[in-house]
Parts: sequence; C-alpha cells; structure tokens
Amino acid sequence: MTIHDFLPCSTPDAWLNAAPAHLDILLVDHAHCERKAAATAMRLMHDYTDRDELQDKMSRLAREELRHFEQVLKIIRGRNMEYRRMAPSRYAAGLREVVRKSEPGKLVDLLVCGAFIEARSCERFEALIPHLDDEVGGFYARLLKSEARHFRDYLKLAEAANDGPVDDRVALFAEREAELITTPDSLFRFHSGIPG
Repeated sequence: MTIHDFLPCSTPDAWLNAAPAHLDILLVDHAHCERKAAATAMRLMHDYTDRDELQDKMSRLAREELRHFEQVLKIIRGRNMEYRRMAPSRYAAGLREVVRKSEPGKLVDLLVCGAFIEARSCERFEALIPHLDDEVGGFYARLLKSEARHFRDYLKLAEAANDGPVDDRVALFAEREAELITTPDSLFRFHSGIPG
C-alpha cells in the first residue's frame, strides 16, 4: 500500500500555498515533530518491553528521528532563525482522541495513529518540494524514503499487535485525519489544516 492509498485526502492547496510565507514556523514546528516522533518511539519501547519487533523498529526509528531533528536544527540555525517553543497543532492530539483506553486496543490504535502521522509527514514533504527553495526542498526529498518506511513499520506493528488486519481502525482514524487536514485551523503548523 502506498502513502497516497493510505491517506484519506491530499494536502489542500491552501495549506501548500501558505507554506512558503511561513517557512520559519514550518521549520521550527518540523523540528518539534521530529523530536516528538523520537520521544513517542521511546515511550512505546518503555511501555511494551515484551514486544521484540516493536523494540527493534522503534529503536531504529527513534535514532533516525533524532538525526532528522539535528538536520532541521542545522537549517534553522543556518538561516538565523530561532528554535523556540511553539504551541502544538491540533493534529496529533486530535488523532489521539480516537485511541482506545484499554489494551490490547490501545497499542493497536497508538500504532495506527503513528502510521497516519508518518504518512502525512511524508505526503507533505513530497507536496512541499516544488514550493520551497533548493536547500529545504532537497532536504525534504531526502527524507521521503525513511518517512515512508516509518509509516509501513507502524502499520505492520499494528497488524501484529492486532493478530490480523486493522482495516476497521484505519478507517476510523482516516475519517478523523481527513477532518483535521481539510477544515480551517487557527494555527499554521506542519500538520495543520487549512489556514483560517
């Protein structure tokens, strides 16, 4: 399954057209996203120590995400931008509202949620390339392969945790994800909806 088959919609043109004017916000929020992705992987490792495949994949993912964080910081500093705290977008919290509270459903849903976040990141990297300068666009082009692998890893782990397909959970998260991406959003962020 490709990322475009998995995601319920493409990034709206209104978001893509706004991105170049908000490059500092985009890059700083991207750095935060990479850091949070590493933290999420490590949290999963902490909470599910009995799952060997999860341990292996999340350890590798955490290292890659931290490396990406360092690379984004280098671009931010090279442009004399300030890496700073920012209010997060509604996106990840909105997806997590769908996560079940008890096991084993909680793990399955956390992994499906991770698959959507990674898939949307990858889709946005690809969509942004023609809208950005060569340095940032080239960097995003280089990130595509690892982000696509992260999406597949999360989905495979979700299926393993569920002992079978997770189509019903994917459909539920897809509905929420489409709402978050295609409706007006008060903040411009890497995963935000239509600028409102």
